Amino acid sequence: MTTELLIALLIGVVVLAGAGIGLLVSRKSRGLPPPDELDAITERTIEHPEEPEPGPVDDGLLEDDFVEIVEAPTEPETPAAPTIERPEAPQGRLMRLRARLVRSQSSLGRGLLSLLGGGDLTEDDWEELEDTLLAADVGVEPTRELVENLRNRLRVEGVSDPARAREILREELIGVVGPSLDRSLKATGDDGKPGVVLVVGVNGTGKTTTVGRLARVLVAEDKTVLLGAADTFRAAAADQLQTWGERVGVSTVRGPEGGDPASVGFDTVKQGIADGSDVVLVDTAGRLHTKAGLMDELGKVKRVIEKQAPVTEVLLVIDATTGQNGLTQARVFSEVVDVTGIVLTKLDGTAKGGIVIAVQRALGAPVKFVGLGEGADDLAPFDAEEFVDALLA
Repeated sequence: MTTELLIALLIGVVVLAGAGIGLLVSRKSRGLPPPDELDAITERTIEHPEEPEPGPVDDGLLEDDFVEIVEAPTEPETPAAPTIERPEAPQGRLMRLRARLVRSQSSLGRGLLSLLGGGDLTEDDWEELEDTLLAADVGVEPTRELVENLRNRLRVEGVSDPARAREILREELIGVVGPSLDRSLKATGDDGKPGVVLVVGVNGTGKTTTVGRLARVLVAEDKTVLLGAADTFRAAAADQLQTWGERVGVSTVRGPEGGDPASVGFDTVKQGIADGSDVVLVDTAGRLHTKAGLMDELGKVKRVIEKQAPVTEVLLVIDATTGQNGLTQARVFSEVVDVTGIVLTKLDGTAKGGIVIAVQRALGAPVKFVGLGEGADDLAPFDAEEFVDALLA
């Protein structure tokens, strides 16, 4: 028993010694200090910390000192100002008149020149000449007058040279077109008030477009312009007119849809006086000349406007392609609002250029502007000699 006990004790000592050696080796492998030093360090760190434990950063502010940071609202981007166009000078547009008319009216000129250039004219030739003029909507009375003058001059002068016959035809055509008529736009008022231009016509003649183009003509002449959208029956008409104005920096006075057009005209002229505008252009709704009620309303528009300032110009817009049908319209409008000038639109789209002569004779008012195409600056002041030269080109 004694020997067995002794062996057990020896085995226990060996096991304990091995365990101690293993512990020391493990600590050294992990770089840890001895147990007594480790206890001292732990105690010092906990009881006397040299640096604060990791945690929230203390910046010396109390909780009440914190201020909520609110980002400033981002202001919406200001839309870029619309580009203001500089319209072409009216004088430059006359250069296009001949080219545009040559393409559309040359059949009339060729017909006249071929007849006069063939030497002595027979009665059949003169009748054909008459028919050519009538087909071009020159009108019965102007045609008779023109043919009679031609016959007399050719007979008296004994003309046989085609070039001279052409010169005589040019002179006589200019004579019936009316070179001495005053075709200037009366756009100047009296007593410091603006000129007031009232634009009228039947449906579909292009009144609103004409007003927009006319504004461009006036802006090109350095005049200040105000537009009045007195066509209150179509919201699209007011929108269209406003767009035309914005393109050249011109304001538009509008009224409620379906409102009183006379009221819009009155307010437009009133604002034009207050703003010191040079010219006020008032667009009116298209109306059939056969509708008495609508024509009476147009007369009211003019009367109400003139409570603010006199109407200096009444422009009747006629579609040149309507030919003689436009003459009846013109007469009725002239009776209601005393038309002082005519605008012929779509002149580039008809071979019946004689309507210029006929409508002037019917109204006793001159053609002042002609529409030459679809462009923004395709409204040109009318010139009798340019027109005739285009016919005969």
